[in-house]
Formats: sequence, structure tokens, C-alpha cells
Amino acid sequence: MHRLFYPSQYVPSIFDINISELERRGIKGIIFDLDNTIIERGAPEFTADVVQWLNALKERGFKIAIVSNNRTRTAERMAEEAGIPAVFNAVKPRRTPFKAALSMMGTKPRETAVVGDQVFTDVVGGNRLGMFTILTVPMKGKEFIGTTLITRQLERLFMPRIRRRVGLSRRPGRD
Repeated sequence: MHRLFYPSQYVPSIFDINISELERRGIKGIIFDLDNTIIERGAPEFTADVVQWLNALKERGFKIAIVSNNRTRTAERMAEEAGIPAVFNAVKPRRTPFKAALSMMGTKPRETAVVGDQVFTDVVGGNRLGMFTILTVPMKGKEFIGTTLITRQLERLFMPRIRRRVGLSRRPGRD
């Protein structure tokens, strides 16, 4: 399997990301996918624990941005209200939206992580630019029909290899 399909890490949720490890790796910026990574698809707002976690990242000096294939006004409003720069209707894994997010944050690819729930959009997109990629287990809830019918079916073929090579990292407690 080609290296583009392997994330640097695989975690159950954003809350299992070891922030201290990212700091040690020189990561200064984090690009997040939106749907089923930091919110359930279709949610009208961020949950309080996600807002608290994102604010804690900012307080530790991380720049954050959202790159999402979502194109709803609700998603745009959520990012705006949270003060998070975002690229919507991104058509991931294209490089352009990731480059736009890097520009918004003022970070270079080698000092930026990409966090998302899909191998073929988030992981491949981040890996194409040489970023540190973190795959999350998708949140429970509804998914876009194309994701269900195509992407998740293809991912089933890759996930055993990813689990063997990268493992599922669980972090005891939070930073």
C-alpha cells in the first residue's frame, strides 16, 4: 500500500491527540476536518467540550484552521463564531485548500498536522504536502451518502493495514 494512505497516527477522537507530542515534533498549526471529526455531520454548533479543547490548543500557541468539503452556511457560521479560519467546499484531497489553510495560519507543511476521519480526503491530502497526518475514528451519526457508499467501503480494505502499521493510539488522560 502506498505511503500516501498511511496516517502518521490513528486515534479514537481528537481528545486522544497527544498535544505534548505534537509540540515536541515542532508542530505549530493544526488543520481540522469538520464533519465527523470535530462535529457530527449536520450539527448546528460545536459542543462545549470541543470549544474548550480548541481554545486550549490556541492557548498553547497552536494556530488552527478548518478544511472541509462541507459547503453549508451553518458550517461557515460555526467557524466564524469560533474565530477559526476555514476553507469550505475544499474538494479534498486537492492541495489548494490545504495550501490556503497553511497561508491563513502562517505555517509550513512540516510544522503542520492534519486531523480528519477519512483516509482518501484528509490523510491523502495532508500526506501529499508532507504534513503530519492524524486519522480519527469517525464520530457516530449520519454521513454524506457518497462517503457511506464509496469512501467507507474502500477504507475497509485499508484499515487492517493501517491498524497493523500505525496502531490505534489511546492516550491515558488529557494534557
